[in-house]
Formats: sequence, C-alpha cells, structure tokens
Amino acid sequence: MKSRGPAKVSAKWIPILCVFCFGLGILFSNKLWDSPDDESNGQLISQRRREQELQIVSEDSVSQKKPASHSKDVMGEVLKTHEAIQSLDKSIAMLQMQLAASRSSQEMSLEKSAGALSREGSPKQKVFMVIGINTAFSSRKRRDSVRETWMPQGEKLLQLEREKGIVIRFMIGHSATSNSILDRAIDSEEAQHRDFLRLEHVEGYHELSAKTKIFFSTAVAKWDAEFYIKVDDDVHVNLGMLAATLARHRSKPRVYIGCMKSGPVLAQKNVKYHEPEYWKFGEEGNKYFRHATGQIYAISKDLATYISINQPILHKYANEDVSLGAWFIGLEVEHIDDRNMCCGTPPDCEWKAQAGNVCIASFDWSCSGICKSVEKIKFVHERCGEGDGAVWNALF
Repeated sequence: MKSRGPAKVSAKWIPILCVFCFGLGILFSNKLWDSPDDESNGQLISQRRREQELQIVSEDSVSQKKPASHSKDVMGEVLKTHEAIQSLDKSIAMLQMQLAASRSSQEMSLEKSAGALSREGSPKQKVFMVIGINTAFSSRKRRDSVRETWMPQGEKLLQLEREKGIVIRFMIGHSATSNSILDRAIDSEEAQHRDFLRLEHVEGYHELSAKTKIFFSTAVAKWDAEFYIKVDDDVHVNLGMLAATLARHRSKPRVYIGCMKSGPVLAQKNVKYHEPEYWKFGEEGNKYFRHATGQIYAISKDLATYISINQPILHKYANEDVSLGAWFIGLEVEHIDDRNMCCGTPPDCEWKAQAGNVCIASFDWSCSGICKSVEKIKFVHERCGEGDGAVWNALF
C-alpha cells in the first residue's frame, strides 16, 4: 500500500513541474537578450544609421553647392548664347535685305536692259560718267545753245563715249497726252541729233523730284558708270575739268559732290520755292539740312543704284535739290562741297581761269542759271571755257 501511494503523487506533480520549468526557461532567455552585448549592438546600429544620415546630408549639401559655385559660369554661357543668337538674327536680317535689294536691282536692270536692247540693239555699257541735262519741251533754243558750246555733237559725241567714257544726254519725259505735238517735236529732234534720253515720266515743273529719281534709275539700268551727273540746260560746263575732279574721288564708294548750301524753308504760300511740308523741318524760320544746289551735282554709282532700288519709297519734297539731299541724309555719304561747281559768269569765272583755276560750271545765282542763257552762254564759253581739246587730253 505504501509503495503505490508516493508513485501516484509524483505523477500528478509532473505537469506542474514542466510548466514551472518552462517559465524559468523563458525568464532566463529574456535576461540573456537584455545583456550588455545586445545594448552595444543596438548602439552600433544607431551609430551607423546616424553616419548614413550625415553622409546623405553632406552629399546633398555638396550637390547644392555645385550649382552655386557654377552659377556665374552658367549665366555667362547663357548670356553669350543669347548674344550670339541676336547677332545671328541681325546677320540674317541684313542678308535678307541685301538679297532683296540685289534681286530688285537685278530685275530692274534686266527689264530696262532688255528694253534698251530692243530699242537700240546695244547692251549695257561700262563708262566713266553719265551726264543728264535736264530740259523741257519749250527749251529747244537752250538745247541748241548747249550743243553749240560745251556739248559735242554728232560723231564727236559718240567718240567721247568710246574713247573717254563720257555720256551726255538731254533727259526729258513725255507729255500728259499720248503722241502729242510736243512728243513728236522731241522725236524729230532726236532723229536729228541722237542726244536724248527719254524717261517714263510726265513732264511738269512740280515733278522735278520724280524726274530726278527716274533719271538715275534709267541711267543706272542703261549704263554702268562710276558717276552720274545732273545739270540744267542753262549752265555752262567744262567737261575736262569735271572729269578730272570726279577722278580724284573715284576710290570713294558713296560721294555726293556739288555746291553745298542750306537755304531757308519757305512756309509762305504763293512764293517761289515754297515748301508745303515746312513743318517737318522744325520751327518756322528754320533752314534745310546741307544739300547740293540743283544746277549741277554728281553722285557715285552706289548712290545712284540706291535711288534706283528704293525709288518707290523715296519721299519727294517740293524742291528737287532738297529731295536729293533728304535721300542721302541718313546714309553713310561723304558730302563734298566743291565751289568750282558754282562759279559766277564773267568776270568771276574769267578771273579764276586766268589764275589757273578753271571752273567746272558757271551760272548766275540770281537766275538759278545763266541769265538769258540762249544769248549769253556763248559769251561765257568764250571767256571761261577750258578749250575744245581739254576733255580729250584730260587724264582720268
């Protein structure tokens, strides 16, 4: 009986003892996890995390410093690029303008050269200078007086073109009525002398600015000259002295030669040389800008070509000489004031000739030409002329 009793008691306590031991094991294992080694491992991990965070922060700061350090260089490159683009745009615009001007000039030259070929059977000639003598339907006697003095006639006129490259023509347009008696009279005179340049222009005193533009455009299309000259039919000209003077300026691309003046802008109506657009020149009583007097002036090839190309948009003032000066006032043009182009009639030009300073042109300021030129131009030619052989012996 005693032996059975204890065995039963010990068997009952076995599960309790197992649970107790399991609890002790869990308690012991928790203590092990909370050991100093675990604490050091946790500190190591947290330190590494901090180091990684610092590294990230430092990398961010470096990446932020780089743009700041190079910001000036970047801005400099941007500005350089912007300036290069602007310069390229300007160059393209300039090339487009030059191309348009060249195309316009070429088309105009081709059209007018074709017309000249069909009418005269001769191509565009290369010459030294082209002189256009401004004349009117009613000025037949003036033209004859010019032909009898300083302008060669017939074969000598053609010889002057061939040997010296000097072309001289009376320039005139048409009447308002087609094939009028006035036009037929000019046709008859042309058949006799062959010294006219007919312009696509309706004649009229108040249309001189338009006539000037058309003259230069027509002359540029017909002749390839170094200089183009406009002169009135009541002015005396020494051709040899004119050629020698222009030859001294042939190396200059844009020259405007004449007797430069600056007269008053006349605002009063019903007076000679009245300027309807006087208000454009400032306060009443102001003077015009410097420009060559209209009796005679010369311009170089580039300026004549400029007029030809831009003819439709060049503004016309009441006075032809003012208009010409206005077309050049904003350009890179050398204005040459040559007082030998506006000598007075004898005794003025005679005294100068005796002193060895032969005048290029002579006229009376009071008449804007030689007063009573039909009768007096022969007298001026005898006293102030350079001699018939001067132009043939001139070196230019």
